[in-house]
Amino acid sequence: MKKALIFQGGWDGHEPEEVANILSEVLKEIDFDVKITDSLEPLRQDDLTQYDLIVPNWTQGTIEREQLQPLLEAVAAGTGLAGLHGGMGDSFRMEVDYQFMVGGQWVAHPGNDGVEYQVHILDPNHPLTEGMADFTVVSEQYYMHVDPAVHVHATTRFPNAEGPYQTNGEVDMPVVWTKKWGKGNVYYCSLGHVAAIVRMPEVLQLMQKGMLWASRGGVES
Repeated sequence: MKKALIFQGGWDGHEPEEVANILSEVLKEIDFDVKITDSLEPLRQDDLTQYDLIVPNWTQGTIEREQLQPLLEAVAAGTGLAGLHGGMGDSFRMEVDYQFMVGGQWVAHPGNDGVEYQVHILDPNHPLTEGMADFTVVSEQYYMHVDPAVHVHATTRFPNAEGPYQTNGEVDMPVVWTKKWGKGNVYYCSLGHVAAIVRMPEVLQLMQKGMLWASRGGVES
């Protein structure tokens, strides 16, 4: 049985505890043994290489170097990393090493919450998106600064809401991407502002496929 660690906390607006429980149930459906913690101390205290997968779910906040360094090293050694929305893509804003590992950082959501937008699946034959079609989301639409090394699996088109960024014209922004960090697989999905969005069937499917792929020995892409 594979082992996963979910650390949840940070800004309460993203409902971290409820989202962590949803992701835990998704993992248990595919036979993971899951530990959830509301502290960053296990990053310092545990042998993180015992986990096949680590799921950050901690928006903003701060992390000590003695907590971050073991995480960086565990992923580089082969432990997978997977997460969504601000719980992974807007954690620890001052920690550029963390952002480098993740592959991107949230910078804006033009129009704030309640924007209707499309998620475009780039390859419905890929193991991470197999059988999936484009779908509509009404939520925050994440504008990200993204590592050019990532492999993009789904996108959304901007501009959708008014703002000074509109004068740059249309851009297709990554929604789902993967990358490597040393021997570790990294998976990110920008959807999931609140628990109700995480519970969307499409988001649950993306996260289950993505977390399994990212885990040590997961499905190869």
